[in-house]
Amino acid sequence: MSTPMQRLLAEVDQRHFPNPPATAEALAAFEARVGWRLDEDLRAFYLHCDGAALFMPWPDTNFWILPLAQVRRGRVAIQGRDEDANGPATWYTLVDLQDTDFVLVDVSQKKDGCYPLRDGYHGTFPDPVHSRIIASSFSEFLEKALASGDDYYWLDG
Repeated sequence: MSTPMQRLLAEVDQRHFPNPPATAEALAAFEARVGWRLDEDLRAFYLHCDGAALFMPWPDTNFWILPLAQVRRGRVAIQGRDEDANGPATWYTLVDLQDTDFVLVDVSQKKDGCYPLRDGYHGTFPDPVHSRIIASSFSEFLEKALASGDDYYWLDG
């Protein structure tokens, strides 16, 4: 019997552009670098593929799930500074949406063992109203993204 994450990973393999898997050593090095542990969804994803482009190959994709080596604080990626005035230290880039827009993983909250994902639109970052939670887990995000037809499912219109 397959889990929802296994089903999603199979779809990524069949219809999208996954990178080769990360090693257990790469995961440990990542967790040491960032100071937080991957949740089950993220761990399963990165052990399956160390990043992936959805719908179209990189660099033309709207959804580029970053390799571990490129995950960094959202405030650094979006505003270029690692200072509290530039956003929370606990929001990390996870998906590059192009043009300095990202989906961020919020490691300050964990519910049912999963980190939520936030909209990281550079024009309103880090306003918490606009940097709202768009998925309660990575598997929820991935399922909605894969079903979106290459659209940003959380945006109105």
